[in-house]
Amino acid sequence: MNRFEQAVYDCMKPTEALLERTTNPLHRKILLNFWRHVHLEGAGLYDDICSDDMMVETPVYRVTWGANPAVIEGREAVKAFYNSVGEAVLWNSDDFIAVNDWGIADELTFNILAPGEVLQALGYGVPDAGKHYHVESRQAFIWPYDSRARLKGENLYEDKTSLRWTEVDESELITAARVKEIQKALLGQLHARFGERFWVYEPEAVTG
Repeated sequence: MNRFEQAVYDCMKPTEALLERTTNPLHRKILLNFWRHVHLEGAGLYDDICSDDMMVETPVYRVTWGANPAVIEGREAVKAFYNSVGEAVLWNSDDFIAVNDWGIADELTFNILAPGEVLQALGYGVPDAGKHYHVESRQAFIWPYDSRARLKGENLYEDKTSLRWTEVDESELITAARVKEIQKALLGQLHARFGERFWVYEPEAVTG
């Protein structure tokens, strides 16, 4: 297993550690929604992310990646945004994550492994469209949630001063298809561990 594949396997360990320390029922459901969301996104299961029990009706994303900040509103636009990333491999690392009633705050290193042409389309000035690069930057993820532990949007703020890219030899590459396999396997483990509809918050059941 190469270093990039291992990083994908390990990306939700900080979330798992925080969940183990968290007792508030709403906070736990928010964390479980977040955890499931990441695996669904990595697996390319965007319809499931945008379902009524995972996301509000009109989510708003604010994304400051690369040179082209964007505001994305509505579920269909969110799906189009995910599809625009194409064959890029994405993962997070080195998280400092917290949860509260309003949602999740996470300072992390965001990693992209992709061909130069894909990165250039995202607004990153890598020098060669024909080569592959590992792009990383520190980012602040602010994900607001509603009172039912459903995602209201994503606010992704990139620290441009931390941005760097490194050319990656083809022998080290991990494909988007392989990442989808990994994420689907991790998603299956999550469902087996926590049971059916484990991310759904039902206050009446909690307090009743």
